[in-house]
Amino acid sequence: MASPARTGEAAVVVVGVAEQEAAVVEQQREEEEQAAAAVLLPVGMVMVQVFTAVTLLLSELALGAGAARPLVLLVYRNLVGAAAVAPLAVLFERGMMKKMNAVVCGWISINATFGVLLATGMYYYGLRDTNAAYSANFLNLIPIITFIIAVIFRAEKLAIASCAGKMKVLGTVLSVSGTMVVSLFRGQLLHLWPTHLLRLGSHAAAAAPPSSSSSSPAGTTISGTLLLCGSCLSYALWFIVQAKLAKVFPSKYWATVLTCLSGSLQALVAGVLTTGDWSEWKLSWDLRLLAVAYSGVFNTGITFVLISWAITRRGPIYPSMFNSLSLIITTVMDSLLLSANIYLGSVIGALLIIVGLYAFLWGTGQELQLKASGVKQERHKAAGDDDPEI
Repeated sequence: MASPARTGEAAVVVVGVAEQEAAVVEQQREEEEQAAAAVLLPVGMVMVQVFTAVTLLLSELALGAGAARPLVLLVYRNLVGAAAVAPLAVLFERGMMKKMNAVVCGWISINATFGVLLATGMYYYGLRDTNAAYSANFLNLIPIITFIIAVIFRAEKLAIASCAGKMKVLGTVLSVSGTMVVSLFRGQLLHLWPTHLLRLGSHAAAAAPPSSSSSSPAGTTISGTLLLCGSCLSYALWFIVQAKLAKVFPSKYWATVLTCLSGSLQALVAGVLTTGDWSEWKLSWDLRLLAVAYSGVFNTGITFVLISWAITRRGPIYPSMFNSLSLIITTVMDSLLLSANIYLGSVIGALLIIVGLYAFLWGTGQELQLKASGVKQERHKAAGDDDPEI
């Protein structure tokens, strides 16, 4: 008959083995999630930039010639975004509403102020005073501003002494340099197919920079530039606020829905105070409705969810690094769809952005691997210390 002491020792051994097996299963699950995220996160961020580029072109047309007011588009756009994401929130995050409190409501309100009212609102006004190609140039400022602010507020660690840290800094510099090349250097015009098939007349006038256009007064361009700079600063702060919100309210869908509703309410109040004609709030079957529907579903609803997911996984710097792609996508769409021409500067800038983005992602991946290996060593050490003596 086994003694009670030996029975207790056997039970301890069984419990220890079970804990080790559970730790191994948990580690495998985390590795699988990281492998899937390593593929899906970049794809998601590229989709965000495609949505942004299309929204820029649609919004420019809708805002042109006074066809729509920025705050009116902002209100309807966020209402559509909230309606698009609400079914997903109800389906997948039913229990998250129990975590709502005054602190969460405060962060959601701040999130809406920076991400909706200030960032998107000022960008709309800047876009109205300039054009899509010019406004897209300012998106290259967001990664640098976000990086600096994240380091100041300690939302991101600047491990400049490590190889991964140096690659992240190098990637940021290369990406911004690439966008500056696209913005400031055109170079030779490259024809993608025979020039006699192209219609260059109308596109040449459309591709001219705002500073050389007689239809764009200097004062309008200056005010639009200042608004676009303010929008970039607000976007950078918004990424930081998103990271804070994810800690107190780790919800992708409900956070998006509530942020859109709060932003729509704030924009409505600002719109009522600045817009006296109620007829401007009416929507009809025209370009304004298309711009509202597309930007609400894709550039607000889906984009907010993807950015929230990316910030939770990789931090506030990660999604901002992809903003530089919006300029390239907008340039390519404008060139290929309208004239099938592209400038040499756009090609060089695109290569710099791709190299810089790869360097930044490589540095981020190295830091994640080092962090994962450190966690694994701690687990093995803890498991070794807890091994019962037989």
